[in-house]
Amino acid sequence: MNAVVFDLDDTLLHDDLTISDYSVQVFHRLRDKGITIIAASGRAQLSMKPYVDQLDCVSAYISCNGAEIWDGATHRLVHQELLSVETSVDIALFAENHSCYAQVYDGGNFYFNQYGVYAERYAASARLNGIFVGKLSDYIHEPRNKILLMDSELKISRMFSEAKLLFSGRASVTCSKPFYLEFNPLNATKGKALKSVSALLNLHPKDFVAIGDSLNDLSMLQAAGLAVTVANGWDEIKPYCGFISQSNNEDGPAHFLNEYFLNGEVIP
Repeated sequence: MNAVVFDLDDTLLHDDLTISDYSVQVFHRLRDKGITIIAASGRAQLSMKPYVDQLDCVSAYISCNGAEIWDGATHRLVHQELLSVETSVDIALFAENHSCYAQVYDGGNFYFNQYGVYAERYAASARLNGIFVGKLSDYIHEPRNKILLMDSELKISRMFSEAKLLFSGRASVTCSKPFYLEFNPLNATKGKALKSVSALLNLHPKDFVAIGDSLNDLSMLQAAGLAVTVANGWDEIKPYCGFISQSNNEDGPAHFLNEYFLNGEVIP
């Protein structure tokens, strides 16, 4: 193994959405040893950028669950997949039929259909600006990289099964949190994006140690040579992982990588 790909939320990030100094030190030592470092998140690009800049060692990063690939140094868009306008509108109508919160993205903004706690929490956690647009199906007039729905865990669980059937062959449907339902272009998954970025960097997905915590990480974990999850990871993905590290709040990914690649040389 000579490369690492990792998720952000609930994996590398603490619950307060910070990266510890210890984790930064570990990643810098990995870089110094020639390990290729890739970040992969459901977040939009501008929501990932502050963390990529803080780490200052990321070769490339995958945003919107694989819909976009960005150069880690220049923040230049390398590859993009988009939902068609028709499919995007149908997803918005699906949300409206279920009276569900929904949002789309454009640059540093997200555009949402309902005022309330979901929009407020998302703006705070993603560090993006939220703009209310009312009926989302009327607002969408161009292809989209991602559409995010939010509701109670029970409702999202029921909608997930329905959405997988309804949008089969049209969109990739996944969840990164129990109250998130995420729609991306059909060819946009973290696993497919890892294969694309591997080719760009003259690597193979099996060269990677992949670390994630939730359902949207599963394709990436399955594509990599070694799959690792955190103690707080979803039970659904743990059977697919060769190792379970300490939790995100205990710097589990950094501790695992320190032992695996560096023989524990970085002292907490």
